[in-house]
Formats: sequence, C-alpha cells, structure tokens
Amino acid sequence: MDNGADSYRRFLNGDDNGIVEIIRDYKDGLILFLNRYVNNIHIAEDLAEDTFFRIVTRKPSYTAKYSFKTWLYTIGRNMAINYGKKYMRKFSSVPVEDFHDLYRDEDLLEKSYLREERKILLHQALSRIRPLYGRVLYLKFFEDLTNDQIGKVMKRSSRQIENLVYQAKRALRTELEKEDYVYEEL
Repeated sequence: MDNGADSYRRFLNGDDNGIVEIIRDYKDGLILFLNRYVNNIHIAEDLAEDTFFRIVTRKPSYTAKYSFKTWLYTIGRNMAINYGKKYMRKFSSVPVEDFHDLYRDEDLLEKSYLREERKILLHQALSRIRPLYGRVLYLKFFEDLTNDQIGKVMKRSSRQIENLVYQAKRALRTELEKEDYVYEEL
C-alpha cells in the first residue's frame, strides 16, 4: 500500500492527520495537472481544493487496484471536466491579456515545484504542444505514473496511452529542438 493509500485509510478510520498528509503530498502536483485542463492556475487551485473536499465529505472507497495517486488524479480530472462543461464557455471570450497576473502566479508555483532548470524548460515546452500530449507527458514524467495508471486517469486503454506517449514525445522533442534544447530521455 503506498503512502497516500495508508494516509487515506487512517483518515477513514478517524485520524485527521491522514488527510493533512494527503494534501501536503499531492496538492502541488494535482494543481499543475488540473491546470493542463483549465489553463488558469487559480481555477486549478480551486479544483484541487474541491477534489480534496470531495474525498473528505463523500469519503469514496479506494481499492488498491490502482495507485492512490491515480485514483486521486482521476477524481481531479473528472472535477476539471465537469468544470469545463459548466463554466469554460463563459471565459472563452475573455482576452488573455486580462489574466497577465495569473501567469506570474503560475510561474511561482512551477518554480517551487520544479526545482531543476531542465524540468522547468520541459514543463514550459509541454504548454506549447497539444494539451492532450501535455497531460499524458505530465503524468508520465512529472508524476511517474505507468501507462496503465495514466490510462485509468484519462479513461483510455494502455495501448492508446502507449501511442499517445510516443506521439507526445515526438511533438515535445520537435518543440524542444526549436529552442536548441536536447532532452536525453526523449
């Protein structure tokens, strides 16, 4: 059982420190993942908060079929999709220039979460490729999920994820080469 699953089990048994540990360990990564869906760091933070609120209030069952992170990110993904269906149409007509401060906030979060320069460049390049590719590679490289776990989060088969990872790596490599940057692991 991974640490998140153990913390969640303790939370369900009445130990409030369990949920505190889950939030501490998964908050930043979940926010950055959700930001790939909504392209607004403040909304991503709210969605992450809503995700944690949902597991605190509804206490959904967790089975060890997948890792705790996979389970949590799937809940977050569903929250982001529901948000998009409900609200994103309202914001699609707002000019990007009106949200200049949001990018500054996002950069601060990225720098605190992604300490190495190489990962920062990679993260920025991910934002310039297809959003679906960025999501898959984020889960693969930054969250260290397996193809099966990514498939569970994104509701796709392992084979589809394998193909997406291949295509996404190729797109990312092309994007990085535009910046004269070579990432060895691609």
